[in-house]
Amino acid sequence: MKVLRNAFTAIGTIAILSASHAALAAISAEEADRLGKDLTPMGAEKAGNKDGTIPAWDGGLTKPPAGFKPENGYIDPFAAEKPLFTITAQNYEQYKDKLTAGMIEMFKKYPNFRMPIYPTHRTFANPKEVYAHVKEQATKVTVDKAGGLQDYSAPGIGFPIPKTGVEVMYNHLLRWYGGFHFCTNWLPVRPNGDYYKVGYCEDQIQASNMDDPAPGQMYYYFGYYSAPTTLVGTMYLVHEPFDYTKSERAAWIYNSGQRRVRRAPNVAFDNVDDGTEGMRITDDWFGFNGSMERYEWQLVGKKEMYIPYNAYKLIDPKLKYADMLDKGFIKPDLIRYELHRVWVVEANLKKGMSHNYAKRTFYLDEDSWLIAAADAYDSRGTLWRSYSLPLTQLYDVPVMHQRPYMVHDLTNGNLFVGQIDNEIKQPSITFNVKGKVDDFKSDALRRRGMQQ
Repeated sequence: MKVLRNAFTAIGTIAILSASHAALAAISAEEADRLGKDLTPMGAEKAGNKDGTIPAWDGGLTKPPAGFKPENGYIDPFAAEKPLFTITAQNYEQYKDKLTAGMIEMFKKYPNFRMPIYPTHRTFANPKEVYAHVKEQATKVTVDKAGGLQDYSAPGIGFPIPKTGVEVMYNHLLRWYGGFHFCTNWLPVRPNGDYYKVGYCEDQIQASNMDDPAPGQMYYYFGYYSAPTTLVGTMYLVHEPFDYTKSERAAWIYNSGQRRVRRAPNVAFDNVDDGTEGMRITDDWFGFNGSMERYEWQLVGKKEMYIPYNAYKLIDPKLKYADMLDKGFIKPDLIRYELHRVWVVEANLKKGMSHNYAKRTFYLDEDSWLIAAADAYDSRGTLWRSYSLPLTQLYDVPVMHQRPYMVHDLTNGNLFVGQIDNEIKQPSITFNVKGKVDDFKSDALRRRGMQQ
């Protein structure tokens, strides 16, 4: 472990020094030529680790298993595998160098919390045209001194060989998914295990899947509540820019009680989302989204960690929520953890800025650039919340997706489970959705609201 820690520290030092420059140049042609060779098309290390506990990436999982039908949910290609070992409250100290701070606190708070560790499978894959575009633009895209994105075009990430924390986070924001329609439940769970269901549907479509997107748009978003009755009739519309230093998120809300559309500038940052009992804020959807302006971003480095991955068992539509929940967490036997290399990024609140979280740590899967786990600290520096966002390769798309995700409040024992769909009619999620800009305008939001 001494070698790993030294390498981890060295990468972090380089990143800190690089971040001190006003702006970074794009990577060289020689660096870009590594993509698809010793690096994957998305910039991850193609080779496995020295111990053989992380395999080489071989193209990912792009073909559905025999018998797959979307209406029956995703088949688990690894259903026959057994855990290699299990981390518990009794033995977690042996593995703490591969655990997040939030995971360690979970073991301290909950004696019955466990993490079953399975063999690692690097299943991530995207379409080949995404890979080609990532390589083509890798020598052009930069971040300016204000943190703005320069010379980027969709689809795909902009920084396959990142030098700063901002570049890593941009990769998470810019990752390709095309467009999706997703109906789910949210479960606010009390410490005693009691919960209720909130229904929510959303359409999120990247500009590359829209008919006539406005310049500079990253995606268009429409979301609405389907339950409970107190929230039905509330709808949101969002136009998200690529470069937050040039334009802000434009958001609107429709409320059936008022029967009108109004601008919603507070749908950003630490605004608390309705139906979450205060457990989710707007900028922690998908681990993080929106403007990075309120934080200083530090690329700590890359390291091997246990993260929730290939969570097919967890999204089995045969499962019922009541049978999945324990007090403070989802039942451990339903969650699969694997050893993967992750990028670690730390965000510290800038002086003069306000946010519920004074510090956040993000752990991003090197293959997909998705946030798989995160920790959030309060203004006193106390670890407040631990985020777990299991990653699953949707092999029929192909795209990797977070579903569901959990927010554990380490101070009061509350749990929030979002984007859970086991009790939703399958398929609950549809990808490759195309969109029309006219359907994502404020007057269209009013029309949809009047039809509810």
